[in-house]
Amino acid sequence: MHTQRLSQIALATLIILQLVMLLSLMAGVPPHPPASIKLFAIAPFIAVAISAAVGAYIAEPVASRTGQILSLLAALCALISFGPQKYVDVQFHLIWPAVIAGQIASAFLIVMAIRALTRKPQH
Repeated sequence: MHTQRLSQIALATLIILQLVMLLSLMAGVPPHPPASIKLFAIAPFIAVAISAAVGAYIAEPVASRTGQILSLLAALCALISFGPQKYVDVQFHLIWPAVIAGQIASAFLIVMAIRALTRKPQH
């Protein structure tokens, strides 16, 4: 399958995961993320993460420089929610499917975006 399409699948995965987490926060359905952490409120942060992922999807995550940069941003934002630090979270036994899916999608996007960003232009 083409890397562009695979990158869009990874972005769609992150968008859906984050939308579900945002909705569970808003509805108060466990397990849900905390409303805030020391650095910021979670809902606005998830909104930024979703926006970056949607922007990357629209801008073509591998084909355009904007898409590549937004893909990196989307992946890094997702890792704040689904990164390796979640393995020590007390709710890990409840959230592990989302954590693992988020990490796989993020890792794929990071690799594809870095490859595309470092690729030499063809003449």
